[in-house]
Amino acid sequence: MATGQEGRGNIALLIDADNASAAHFDSVMTVLAELGTVNIRRAYGNWSKATLKTWASLSVAHAIEPQQQFDLTKGKNATDMKMTIDAMDLMASGRVDGFGLMSSDSDFTPLATRIRQQGIPVYGFGSANTPEGFRRACTRFLDVAALKPAAVPVVAKAPVKKAAAAKAAPAKSAPVTPAPPPPPQPQRKAVDEEVVRLLIDAYDEAKRDERGFVALGPVGQRVGNRSSFDVRNFGYKRLSDLVAAIPNFITEVREGGQTWIKRVK
Repeated sequence: MATGQEGRGNIALLIDADNASAAHFDSVMTVLAELGTVNIRRAYGNWSKATLKTWASLSVAHAIEPQQQFDLTKGKNATDMKMTIDAMDLMASGRVDGFGLMSSDSDFTPLATRIRQQGIPVYGFGSANTPEGFRRACTRFLDVAALKPAAVPVVAKAPVKKAAAAKAAPAKSAPVTPAPPPPPQPQRKAVDEEVVRLLIDAYDEAKRDERGFVALGPVGQRVGNRSSFDVRNFGYKRLSDLVAAIPNFITEVREGGQTWIKRVK
């Protein structure tokens, strides 16, 4: 679930460059701001491959440390092993307050599980077909395709006339450049029945007021203990927006901006 708040921790982003697209790097960095500042940025792969050319260019522009791993044996991935060893070393150092793992590979499931056992949040970033085991092992898992914003069309500027030509030509009204369209809104998806059931269970366990309403904060905490889902995977920015779209609940915002919810069916 999105928190909408920026953290102050020291965050490590480890990238499985063989199994992640560089096109989603900016979106991943934006999400990790919830945990803190991404001071450690490492990308792992065989950099002799042409497929990593984009990552190579990005590593220079964004201070990403390339970690070279040759394909020593066909069918075996040394990249996963090196990335896991580095993560364990960083965790043991006590200097890292959170991890981002950018990969769709289920081989990182034990790593995500171990990091969480240490009480350190770990965000996973992968494709829609990422195996469920890795998704659930992460504190939060985000579908990178749902994070990447659509391109905004660029409106070309009218050409500037030279001073001499402007004097000779008859006076004309200045051309009006149309305003650029508003940024596209993320496409919203239907909320899974499993997520609805998690919210219902969390609501039923929470303490209600005299009108049957429950503060959304405790509900979100209970759901977070049982699931790694993130509201952005469904096209919403906040948990309150997602709950408001579910017919099982009604919401109201009270003094101080706190959202309360009530189950109606």
